[in-house]
Amino acid sequence: MAWSTIKVPLAVAALRNDWLGARDFAVKAITESDNRASEQLWSQLGEPADAARQVQAVVAEGGDTATVVESRRLRRGFTAFGQTQWNLQRQARFAAELPTIPDAAEVIDLMQRLSSGDQWGLAAKGIAAKGGWGPGVHGEYLVRQFGIVPTPSGQWGVALAADAHDGAFETGVDVVNTMTDWLLSRLPTLARY
Repeated sequence: MAWSTIKVPLAVAALRNDWLGARDFAVKAITESDNRASEQLWSQLGEPADAARQVQAVVAEGGDTATVVESRRLRRGFTAFGQTQWNLQRQARFAAELPTIPDAAEVIDLMQRLSSGDQWGLAAKGIAAKGGWGPGVHGEYLVRQFGIVPTPSGQWGVALAADAHDGAFETGVDVVNTMTDWLLSRLPTLARY
């Protein structure tokens, strides 16, 4: 599941559609991961199928033409768009291309200003990032994050995820923090390739 990471292309689509009407909701959706604000952005894009198409168009601009943004609320209590199946490879490609997407600069800026509770993993290192998290159907808990990592050879798109089998958000965050530390400690070597 994409969970709240899908709020990045959602915010880009909504700001394109109606900057004045979407701006305050986009700030809350990205910096605070506010679900009510993201639902407002979604509703501003029209009927669910229309909203999904507009968000999917932004995802495609980021080089991911395979991911299909979910328009149906598959699980009660969760957003339709958050139920999008977005694999890490495609999400990393989207992250790498995000700076080239028209109208994305403001959202990238918001990704660098996350609230203190969302500053873990890549975000804790000052990297523009957005996390997402939620429960699985079998007691596990998925914690994921993507970001734009500066390297000596240019910017990289990175997507990380942890499936915490103890069902705890904190366990997933700890794993994402460990992966982030591992990645960044090896960045000078990896960036040569």
